[in-house]
Amino acid sequence: MATPTQWLEGARPRTLPAAVSPVVAGSGIAAYSGGFTLGPALLCLVVALALQVGVNYANDYSDGVRGTDADRVGPMRLVGSGSAEPAAVKRAAFASFAVAGLTGLTIVALTQLWWLLLVGAAAIAAAWFYTGGTRPYGYLGLGEVFVFVFFGLVAVGGTVLVQLGHTTPATWAAAVTIGSLACAILVANNLRDLRGDAAVGKRTLATRLGDRGTRWFFAALVAVATLSVLLVAWWTTAWALLGLALVVVLAGAVREVLAGGTGRALIGVLKRVGLGQLAAAVGLALGLVIGA
Repeated sequence: MATPTQWLEGARPRTLPAAVSPVVAGSGIAAYSGGFTLGPALLCLVVALALQVGVNYANDYSDGVRGTDADRVGPMRLVGSGSAEPAAVKRAAFASFAVAGLTGLTIVALTQLWWLLLVGAAAIAAAWFYTGGTRPYGYLGLGEVFVFVFFGLVAVGGTVLVQLGHTTPATWAAAVTIGSLACAILVANNLRDLRGDAAVGKRTLATRLGDRGTRWFFAALVAVATLSVLLVAWWTTAWALLGLALVVVLAGAVREVLAGGTGRALIGVLKRVGLGQLAAAVGLALGLVIGA
């Protein structure tokens, strides 16, 4: 049976910044507009963390029962390694989704933005059906699209919306920065697992683009994130250029990917992209607060 440490490893997001960064960036936008509110920001953080933990457990369960984790380079999976019963991991996933749902319901009650219930339901469905169900979209090469939408546009835009009551052009530029880097995390992950995924018929975007195409796609995502920081600064304050800290953090990761890094070398890339995403979010938020 899995130890508490192994359960925590399974619950840990690919990188904690993937959940924290959208809320930090969105709160920076809200602060620049004079509407930062701590309570709603913290509730958004709980939703983001619960969804990220839930999708990790859901992927662990679904990939494990399908047998697609049999040849894996990355961190241990609970089901694939036989350390935990599939039913227990599935319950953990749904418990995390329940936390996200209840917290989201609290946000809706406070803001009276009832249509957000539909957005929340879509986010939970997207988290489960990434690898769950009979036709998981993660196996169809659509994972990056949903990650960009829900961990970029929805997460950043929602954080701003529940604090300000509206969004701004800079909101969506910041969302593109965070969403592009969230996609880069997934791309690096799928690049690492490319051969194993292809062998078991898991048709990720990486298996469709091939090794070379996936590497250039990763670099393009980092470039888009960088350009989007410039747009945030254009619409707000030059201080937002502090978000370009992502370039310093990710330069080595881009070089590693374009140089042909494989296997365990890409685990380091995953960590650096997560740190780069957090650097972008903190830089943007700090610059926006100073500029305000």
